[in-house]
Amino acid sequence: MKNETNKYQDQSLFSITWPLFIEISLHMSVGIIATLILSGYSDKAVAGVGVANQIVNIFILIFNVTVIGAMILIGQKLGGNQLDRARQLARSAVGINFWIGLTMTAVVVLFGGVFLKFYGLSGEIYDFALTFLTITGFSLILEAISLALSAILRSYGHTKEAMYMTVIMNVISATGYFIAIKGLFGLPVTGVVGVSYSIIVARVFLILALLYFVYKILHLKFSIKDFVSLKKSDMKEIFHIGLPSAGENLSYQLSQIVITSFVAMIGDEALAARVYILNISMLCFLFTMAIAQGTQLLIARYIGAKDYDRTLKRGIKTLKISMAVSLAVSLAIALTGEPVLAVFTSEPSIIAIGLPVLWAIVFIEPGRAMNIVLMGSLKSVGDVRFPVIIGVICMWGVAVVFSYLFGIVFGLGLLGIWIAQGLDEWIRGTFALRRWLSKPWMKKKVEKQAIAS
Repeated sequence: MKNETNKYQDQSLFSITWPLFIEISLHMSVGIIATLILSGYSDKAVAGVGVANQIVNIFILIFNVTVIGAMILIGQKLGGNQLDRARQLARSAVGINFWIGLTMTAVVVLFGGVFLKFYGLSGEIYDFALTFLTITGFSLILEAISLALSAILRSYGHTKEAMYMTVIMNVISATGYFIAIKGLFGLPVTGVVGVSYSIIVARVFLILALLYFVYKILHLKFSIKDFVSLKKSDMKEIFHIGLPSAGENLSYQLSQIVITSFVAMIGDEALAARVYILNISMLCFLFTMAIAQGTQLLIARYIGAKDYDRTLKRGIKTLKISMAVSLAVSLAIALTGEPVLAVFTSEPSIIAIGLPVLWAIVFIEPGRAMNIVLMGSLKSVGDVRFPVIIGVICMWGVAVVFSYLFGIVFGLGLLGIWIAQGLDEWIRGTFALRRWLSKPWMKKKVEKQAIAS
């Protein structure tokens, strides 16, 4: 038992992060591949699917309430040598997400059209978005359970297995996309419908593979009781961390819905350009997301083991690395802007809109790196309310307000909207850095000692 605990406490950041980097790259590439293939089919299909994906992402963030809470708690229990408690929390996380996923599937399928009306879509773009949202909505319960299972594997440090599964999932998805858009093997072109069903098939594979690995590696079995009789104490612990933590991401997605409606006011070309640039910008913060998630896992274990000095140093070291890498990648993309955009579209007007925005990304990405790394690290030490409070204030008070001012009122269009979002990332990142250096975990320690005495 002691050796197992030491393994969890001493696992290196590199051993956790490199599989996460590949896995996240592959997850993101699914969207990029879909966008590339759809761009050869219809720019309006790209815009519609891009908007529908935002709605799907909001519901995935709801599932992450459980995922974030479970990952942090399981990591802390492993670091503190409470291995049986960690296994119980893992079972509860899957049970909770089963019911949340079932509920959200019903909501999306029944009310997808209502959600799309908030964007002011019409015509073909609306039809493409509704088709994609309705079909993929049926698989949200699978996504909810697979996210919980993947979080369990990551918490125990088994990131390579999740990477392997994502590779196969990508092959399934990409093959389905090509068949749907190109009509390979003599099959008819099914467009957005075929792309949507490809996603469902890939998610079915993923959940079956995850169940196999969780059983084989962790010897963790699930019973009907885990789904029917949820422990209130487990739900309370998971939601205590998960709700505020996911609240920051949920606020971000909701603010993006409003900002997307501003883009729609500019025009269909700006809407299509935004989808392309969002896919390109993912390459800039890809490394940051991977190293931030790996850091979260380690910091949760350090806190469980009460290794506070190591906690502080890990957060700062990760911050420096991620800011340098994100700056370098975003600058490289901006310098090769036109060829990069030409991969997605040959429409001159869309490329003209997108080129200045790529340079704005150079300004945004280091601030985003600071925000992602340190806000995630704060959640791992249990400081879960601060990120959501700052997030809500800045996303709506800065990103949304200034997106409208710069983009619509001052007429800067998509460029103005991106500049506004850059201000939001930098302000939140600065607040996060000040909070991290104040060592909130030490304050909690002092408070506990005072209560004990």
